Amino acid sequence: MNIKAQIPNTLTLLNLLSGVVGIIWVLDGQVMTGAYFVLIGAGFDFLDGFVARMLKVQSEMGKELDSLADVVTFGVLPGLILYMMTKNTTDSDSYLPYLTLIVPMLSAYRLAKFNLDTRQSDRFIGLPTPANALFLSTLPYLGLRWPIVGDWLSIPLFLVGIAWIFAILLISEIPLIALKFKSAYFSKNRFRYTLVLVSLAIFAGLQFAGIPLVILAYIGLSVIENAMGSE
Repeated sequence: MNIKAQIPNTLTLLNLLSGVVGIIWVLDGQVMTGAYFVLIGAGFDFLDGFVARMLKVQSEMGKELDSLADVVTFGVLPGLILYMMTKNTTDSDSYLPYLTLIVPMLSAYRLAKFNLDTRQSDRFIGLPTPANALFLSTLPYLGLRWPIVGDWLSIPLFLVGIAWIFAILLISEIPLIALKFKSAYFSKNRFRYTLVLVSLAIFAGLQFAGIPLVILAYIGLSVIENAMGSE
C-alpha cells in the first residue's frame, strides 16, 4: 500500500466523519450545531484536494471517495437540518418536512454530474454543494441575528421553498465564480477580488450569521459577471 497516497483519502474520510457526527447532533435536536460540522467538513474537503495535488497522488479512487463523502456532509446533513427546522414548525403528521429532502437528492445528482462535466475547470456550473450546505446550515444563525429572518424561517412553506430553489441551483446551468486566480491582475479578476472583500467584510461583522449573505453575494456577483460578459 502506498502510504503517501492514503493521506488525502484519510482527510476525505474525516470529511465523511464530520458529516456523520453532524447528523447525530442534529438528530439529537442540536440543529444549529450541524453548521459547525458542515464547516469542519468543508475544511477537510479543501485539504484533501490540496494535499493530493501537492503530493501528486490524485486518483480515480480519491475522486469517487470525495464525492461519497460530500453526499453525506454537504447533502444529507444540510438536508436533515432543513428537515428538522421544518418539522419543528409544523404539526407532527405534516408531510411538508419531507419535501425538504430534495436537497440530498439533488446534491447527489450534482456531485455525479460534476465528476463527468469537463466544463468546470475554471468555473462552476451550478451551485457547488459545499456552498449550498453552508447556506442552509447557517440560516438559523442569521435568523437569531435578524429577527425578521427568524420570522420567515418559522414558516414551513418558506423553508420548503428555500430547499427547492437551492436544490435546483445545484443542478442548474448557471456559471458561477471559482476562486482560481490565473493571474494577479485586478482587471482579469475583479469579481473574484470583489467577492473575497465582500465576504471578509460580511463575516467580520456577522460571523456565522453572515455566511448565508456571503453565499447570496457569491450567486449575485456571478450573475452580474455573466451578464456583463455577454454584452
